[in-house]
Amino acid sequence: MAKRIASKQASSEMSERDIIGAALEFGAKAAKIVAPGKVVTAHWVRWKCCYGCSGYQSSLMCPPFTPQPAQTREMLDQFKRAVLFESGRGRSKKIAVALERKLFLGGFYKAFGLGAGPCSLCESCAFEEGCRNPEVARPSPEGVGIDVYATARSHGFAIDVVRNRSDVQHYFGLVLID
Repeated sequence: MAKRIASKQASSEMSERDIIGAALEFGAKAAKIVAPGKVVTAHWVRWKCCYGCSGYQSSLMCPPFTPQPAQTREMLDQFKRAVLFESGRGRSKKIAVALERKLFLGGFYKAFGLGAGPCSLCESCAFEEGCRNPEVARPSPEGVGIDVYATARSHGFAIDVVRNRSDVQHYFGLVLID
């Protein structure tokens, strides 16, 4: 009984402000607490990974090895809060993993992160043996069927289609909290 109370107290010590502060400390440009029920999932998103992304089938963190959008929706619906954050190029997975770990150690045992882009941890993926870095490898939101454009826009983030190399690119991550 004492362990259960101690764990509950540990998680309540970290406020939403602390969580956002941690995301910013880990390198996020901006972060917001969002309701996972308002994270948009769609089957077409994963199809964009399958038809048009050079990361398709490149690792266990990309389709077709990642969960389907319906599975993602089911998982999202098991959470009350998440952190949606914007990051610089190549930073969202690192930020997601760092924030996930901090939240987990802070008592949020369900914490789980997702970050933009294909996995780049290994030169080649160990498909047959399984992931060599499961403690830090995470799928992208798009790879599991999250419509990042709709989700980011609905939470006040700016994001547009990149039409040429001079356009500003926006990268996002999501960490499910509790």
